[in-house]
Amino acid sequence: MIRNFCRATLALTLGLALSQISHADPDLPPWSEKAIQEDVDIEALAASGQDPIAVLQPLGERLFSAKFTTLDGAGRPDATGAIVPTKVRRQSHLTFQRLAGLDANACASCHNEPVAGGSGAFTANVFVSEGFTSADFDTIDPQFSNERNTNAIQGAGLIELLAREMTSELRKQRKNVLAKARANGRPEQIALETKGVSFGSLTAYPDGTLEVSELDGIDDDLTLRPFSQKGVFPSLRQFTVNAMNAHHGIQSTERFGSKWTGTDDFDADGHTTEMTPGQISALVAWQATLPAPTRKENLPDIWQQAAQKGEELFGEIDCSSCHIPALPLESLVFYDPGPFDTAGTLRQSDVETPLALDLSTLDWVKSLPRDDQGRVLVPLFGDLKRHKIADAANDTFGNELLAQRFVARDVFITSELWGIGSTAPYGHRGDLTTLNEVILAHGGDATESRKAYSKLAEPDRQSIIAFLRSLEIAK
Repeated sequence: MIRNFCRATLALTLGLALSQISHADPDLPPWSEKAIQEDVDIEALAASGQDPIAVLQPLGERLFSAKFTTLDGAGRPDATGAIVPTKVRRQSHLTFQRLAGLDANACASCHNEPVAGGSGAFTANVFVSEGFTSADFDTIDPQFSNERNTNAIQGAGLIELLAREMTSELRKQRKNVLAKARANGRPEQIALETKGVSFGSLTAYPDGTLEVSELDGIDDDLTLRPFSQKGVFPSLRQFTVNAMNAHHGIQSTERFGSKWTGTDDFDADGHTTEMTPGQISALVAWQATLPAPTRKENLPDIWQQAAQKGEELFGEIDCSSCHIPALPLESLVFYDPGPFDTAGTLRQSDVETPLALDLSTLDWVKSLPRDDQGRVLVPLFGDLKRHKIADAANDTFGNELLAQRFVARDVFITSELWGIGSTAPYGHRGDLTTLNEVILAHGGDATESRKAYSKLAEPDRQSIIAFLRSLEIAK
């Protein structure tokens, strides 16, 4: 009896503690059409010692699937979808439009194939401008907007962790070569490489200046930005804050609140505090804990044999030089906010203690292979690096006219292929219907691999297709 009493007391105590951290609006009736009804105090959660995944993941899933309404602040009549808070030049008479937005009721209305968090059909394409300060347009003319298909988010937590470790290693290399140049009193050069991926070279001078012209596939600040098809966003948090405003008109206080804009209703829709840091953290946690794509099970023998041969050929024709089968990950602790978030996104310096999401506690993570050093091998089939993938001879992927964050229009980040068997159609516009088409569309840095693929006998090309189609997002 005493033991049962203690258990009941513990459960009550934990329940009260949780209610202080995560709570719903008590003033809303049960039939309310307001989709955002719960919030989380992330400062209290970080200090509580509770597993933040257990608290945030369910709320994040509900928010990702929620159909936002005007009661939530959906809509931005006096603001654009730009990343930097920007006023419109002229208000539209439409609340929703398929061009500059609002273009979706819910996150899951675009990220839904084959499951929530997945990719989207061509009908879910979005139109993006330069994106940072110029997002006021009402045309699909490629001079003003780029048309993009929806990316899948599965495994995104591991992707961001890899990018964080690689960024830290590259910056450490930069620090070392600067120190060496100062000590030796002469220019020093270093080949930048992390996790087997080369990012060109860096030359340091004794006065502390750097020559960055030989960098390859990364920004001058040596920050890997693994999200978006151009590789311009460093974190799920920044991606989420951007998307909530651009696609839904739901503006986060950490970017659009009075701290940065001088008002609590920047978009002038009559709603303040549309999305709190706690609600953004919940969305981040849900995305960061989405299971990584896997391989199809129980394939018929003919498919299994073809896929095995196709994977070997994939390496032989050097597709794996960019679509690297796996990268090693040292730590599975996902801190939110992250170490490389910048102004306009909640930063680690803005909180007493960041949330620590331990992904190693998740069953799907436990099943991932490890190397002889105990590092998790993330089977992404990517390199988190930007490459030129179009040229004059093969310009299929060079159809965009606008650069995005100073990334040339024919340069894209390597697409991770883990799950490609579940994410048709293909290409950044989603206008290529088969894997054969998308392989043959590669130009630029991928020219030699594309030529090698073209020279294969048809049965060998089909085996590569069999291999790629075996990489799936499990339902």
